Amino acid sequence: MKSTLMTGALLAALARFGAQADDASSNPANNGGWTGQGEFGFASSYGNSRSENINAKLGLNQENDLWKNNFFLNGLRSKGEVQVQDQQGNTIDRLTTTANRYDTGASVGYKLDPRSYIVTAARYEHDDFGANLWQGIVSVGYGYIALKTDRTELSFEAGPGYKRYRPADVDQSVTVNQPDGTTATETVRVRQNTVSEAVGRGLVNYKYRLTDNTAFEDTLLIEAGADNKYYQNDIGLSVSMTKKVALKLGYQVRYNSDVQPGTQSTDSLVTTNLLYNF
Repeated sequence: MKSTLMTGALLAALARFGAQADDASSNPANNGGWTGQGEFGFASSYGNSRSENINAKLGLNQENDLWKNNFFLNGLRSKGEVQVQDQQGNTIDRLTTTANRYDTGASVGYKLDPRSYIVTAARYEHDDFGANLWQGIVSVGYGYIALKTDRTELSFEAGPGYKRYRPADVDQSVTVNQPDGTTATETVRVRQNTVSEAVGRGLVNYKYRLTDNTAFEDTLLIEAGADNKYYQNDIGLSVSMTKKVALKLGYQVRYNSDVQPGTQSTDSLVTTNLLYNF
């Protein structure tokens, strides 16, 4: 019930904001070139198995004669039914959190001419179940708009950066002394040290409008250093139902080269969201 109410409140807020900004968003030049998108998806199942999944995205973009800016905030949370042992040693099913991740970031680009620009970018991510518990990066670089038409846009960004991250905690077996003089082995979580390194950041963004109401977008992010390499690719296909509302199918692949034992290097996520343009 709480998730349903939250979904309705979010959609109502987006609709109200969109109605107030309708005149400005219909012509981005009226508001300095600002446009925005909000996405929301929720799914739940009950019965023989239980699961709850929610993801939300918010993006703001500005492009005019001087600036090419981008701001984003994404969140993902999932719960699934897993088998655990209670204090009596019995195996029971329990609904527990299986994914909890959010990331936010921004890039500010100052145009040197209609196609090239200097860009400063920052990104922060927290992931309770990822290879890194958190990671943050700041960078400066050069951007170039290779192609831009009414239907197609292709741009590149590249430059050096500085990254700090904390690898996920690891399970470690330790021997402890018991009150009766014997010893036993217990598993404890060990905190990992924070790592800092210089990295190279790259971004490739491609957009193509297939029809008047169908659009395709592919974004590749690269953050590569000597110790850790992180790649993320987001593919999205949106179909507009109205001028403001669309359905969007997304596929995300994330790769982290430096993972802890028992953690996979590659994560993938498929989403079907309601998208609102404002």
